[in-house]
Amino acid sequence: MKLRELRAARITDLMEGGKKMFSFQGHDILLTKVNGKIHAVAGHCTHYGAPLDEGILQGDRVICPWHHAIFNVVTGDLQDPPALDALPSYEVKIEGEDILVLLPEKIESNRLSSMVKHDRDADSRCFVIIGAGAAGYAAAQTLRENGFRGRLIMITHEAQPTYDRPTLSKAYLQGSMERESLPLRPDKFYRDHDIELRLNRRVDDVDTRSKTVKINGGETLRYDKLVIASGGTPRSLDVPGAELGNVFLLRSLSDCEAIIAALNEARHAVVVGSSFIGLESTASMIKRKKIPVTIISPESIPFEKVFGPEIGALVRNLHEKNGATFKLGRSVQKFEGKDKVQAVILDDGQRLEADLVIVGIGVRPATDFLHDLPKQPDGSLKVDRFFRVNEDVYAVGDVAMFTDWRTGADIRIEHWRTALQQGRHAADHITGKETPYEGLPFFWTSQVGLGLRYVGYCKHWDETIIQGSISSQEFVVFYVKDNRVLAAAGNKRDKFMDAVHLLMLANRMPSGNELRANPEMDLIGMIESENASV
Repeated sequence: MKLRELRAARITDLMEGGKKMFSFQGHDILLTKVNGKIHAVAGHCTHYGAPLDEGILQGDRVICPWHHAIFNVVTGDLQDPPALDALPSYEVKIEGEDILVLLPEKIESNRLSSMVKHDRDADSRCFVIIGAGAAGYAAAQTLRENGFRGRLIMITHEAQPTYDRPTLSKAYLQGSMERESLPLRPDKFYRDHDIELRLNRRVDDVDTRSKTVKINGGETLRYDKLVIASGGTPRSLDVPGAELGNVFLLRSLSDCEAIIAALNEARHAVVVGSSFIGLESTASMIKRKKIPVTIISPESIPFEKVFGPEIGALVRNLHEKNGATFKLGRSVQKFEGKDKVQAVILDDGQRLEADLVIVGIGVRPATDFLHDLPKQPDGSLKVDRFFRVNEDVYAVGDVAMFTDWRTGADIRIEHWRTALQQGRHAADHITGKETPYEGLPFFWTSQVGLGLRYVGYCKHWDETIIQGSISSQEFVVFYVKDNRVLAAAGNKRDKFMDAVHLLMLANRMPSGNELRANPEMDLIGMIESENASV
């Protein structure tokens, strides 16, 4: 392959632990200096294209400032999702005081990791994955990356393979994303890597003694390893009229498209539940069509249990300015209508006109088809630090109850990035890697001008410490339990949230006492100074 030598920078432009972006013919290349050597990789995250020079370099890895994918800057390899692809890396030469980068004629923005195909002569085993969401997809890709040459089958009740589910209540519902942009991979990807898809199929039963999976329509599959990644089932309201037309749940692409079709004719919408799905959908419907939306919730402050009252009050205020109305401390008594919903009746007798309703009151683990595996009270499956339920069965994503390595508490996380992490981790263990899971939950939400990022997990906290100003919408809130910072939420502080994430991963986050004494503590500087001192 013919390479071009490009003089990219001077040696003096890069200090130890530093990074610098340069552009060539419309392509950005990231230079870094790690342990005395200079490296070059593609300059943008392979997830949604965030500029990686705006993230943080820690040792030989860089974290994306938007959604916290992590890449190795020496090899370009992906270390943590939500990105699916690695970064192209380029050879670097030093000529005098100049840094030269050797670039191919065709410069790519991403690199698909090497993957094997099915070879029945080399491996007669069959691995089955139930579910084709984030966790199931990540397991499939990682198995092929790690050299699994056996038969690989994914089963999903949906009509299409894995797509970008978080965008349904955001960009897709509001009309700023086309349907063609939703799939994580084209159909050709599955064919090229011998990943068999069973679309529009439901699992009726799993027999772990005979190691078989029964699918509706009569098909029975025998597995050697099973990954349960069946996700969550949206909770519905058990009230009169819940079966009426135009009363929707929002979990799948087909759900979202039915909502969009109804929205075209709707005049008054109601959202039940001040969940992420509920409030993101509210903002998206108002943006797509200037329709009045009323939000009904038993909570007194939206998101109070997740973010606390200060951020919750800000979210409410911004939604109200955007045209939404809240009915807080209220619940639904019934829906009225003939074939389709026409009104929502509240527990205090209020009647709200509505010809479109979205119910967003959470999900439960989709495990009803499992009969011979022990379940937790919420229906989830308890897993070990490798996501094993037993020797041959793994559970990942929304269905997995796992032990938080930081606190020892059993937790279940319903986040897209975490599901991708867990799918990758289970596949790593299946293919022989014995590294216990020490990942960190992270999620983001975009609504009414906010781009909130949340890292860590803290169900109950003793106090919050605020850096910045919530009223100005530029802040970080630390959630402290027993003097430990277990989580943080931030807005317009993306690089700072990168630093929080990296320090939490290293178990080196400053204590509550330290942050209280110095609420403007420079966490970014902590990491950058460590890089420079190597």
